[in-house]
Amino acid sequence: RAAAFAWFGKPPLRLTVAEAALLVALPQSPEARRPDRDPNAARAARDRVLTRLADDGAITADAARAAMTESVPTARRDFPAFAPHIADRARRAAPLLGQHLLTLDAGLQGRLEALAASAVSGRTDSLQIAVMVADHHSGEVLASVGSAGFGDDTRGGFVDLTLAVRSPGSTLKPLVYGLAFDRGLAHPETLIADRPSDFEGYRPQNFDGLFRGELRVREALQMSLNVPVVSLTQALGPQQLVAGLQRAGADPQIPGGRPGLAVALGGVGLTLEDLMRLYAAIGNSGQAVDLHWRIDAARIASQPRVMNDVAAWQVADILLGVPRPIGVSGAGIAYKTGTSYGHRDAWAIGFDGRHVVGVWMGRADGTPVPGAFGGELAAPVMFEAFERLKTRIDPIPPPPPATLLLPTAQLPLPLQRFRPPGVAVDTTRPEIAFPPLGAVLEG
Repeated sequence: RAAAFAWFGKPPLRLTVAEAALLVALPQSPEARRPDRDPNAARAARDRVLTRLADDGAITADAARAAMTESVPTARRDFPAFAPHIADRARRAAPLLGQHLLTLDAGLQGRLEALAASAVSGRTDSLQIAVMVADHHSGEVLASVGSAGFGDDTRGGFVDLTLAVRSPGSTLKPLVYGLAFDRGLAHPETLIADRPSDFEGYRPQNFDGLFRGELRVREALQMSLNVPVVSLTQALGPQQLVAGLQRAGADPQIPGGRPGLAVALGGVGLTLEDLMRLYAAIGNSGQAVDLHWRIDAARIASQPRVMNDVAAWQVADILLGVPRPIGVSGAGIAYKTGTSYGHRDAWAIGFDGRHVVGVWMGRADGTPVPGAFGGELAAPVMFEAFERLKTRIDPIPPPPPATLLLPTAQLPLPLQRFRPPGVAVDTTRPEIAFPPLGAVLEG
């Protein structure tokens, strides 16, 4: 089998009679008969094998003469190396299986392996990358790139980084908002406060250190603000986020074993595959997806619901409006980026009406990458992966019939402005919306 791939680039079952005869002749004198060194000696040895096959009646004389007209290879080929990480994973899962049937699209896998290599080419900071593509209707993984180069030891290319447990940064915010919509705590047009807040000693700030005052939930998610999402997490209970991840099929690693409010901002360990499951569920109208890469594996008949279909559509509709990187159109793709503490991980996860694409970038050893941001580093690669996946974006489905499509002023009173549970709504007195508490204004 190894010789068949080395000399002809195909498995033994696809060899011609002439090709098989050459591989029979080579082991008798492997150096002297090497076709790339002495093609005449290789041809003569092959033809002797063909003659004996004909003499013994294994093939006809005409078949032997026809086989002798075939040329011999002049160079050895590289061994197949598509999807090496997931191939190793398949062998570990079933070491005695003779053939592993995977859901991967070979053409797409090759295009994304080239994209991954290009994304880190020329960099001197040991940057690595992992990319995954899946069909969130069928659950099939269509491509899985564990690193930019399997044999690149300087970057830790042998590590399957689709399975590396990392901080997801802001990529969990869509889950928080989706669960809040599902439970009737908020609506995309609900007003929510972004102001300095103290959550029992936890004082989150936005990335730029600024606060926007009161704004719509839609804008808070698109701008990836921290205080609003922590407010919603406090109302939901951080354990609900963990439960939502588990329903999606993820395996969250909780520092200390007990989730806190920081979970909403990336204070939990997840893999790229975990996040693919979460975003596949959102793209699949809130229904978890049996994400799989093996064709012959048993499928789970039914999957739990992560959030209702209205909440999932509302999240998708908001993410369609997230600003794109400079020079990228990306029309029709709902996506979110994330950057973990210390710039260790840069993320971009996106989906359309059919597929979900995830990109992680960082260092294999988990050390910081100064200046690495999900929006600048990973997002352009994610959009490029969509372009290499297909030429036409599948549209996000229309809103479910039960979707409440109203402006803020026409929403039911409890949904017009978010207040934590237990805080009474007082419509008799005005409330200062701006400037936010603690703001410093120039005179």
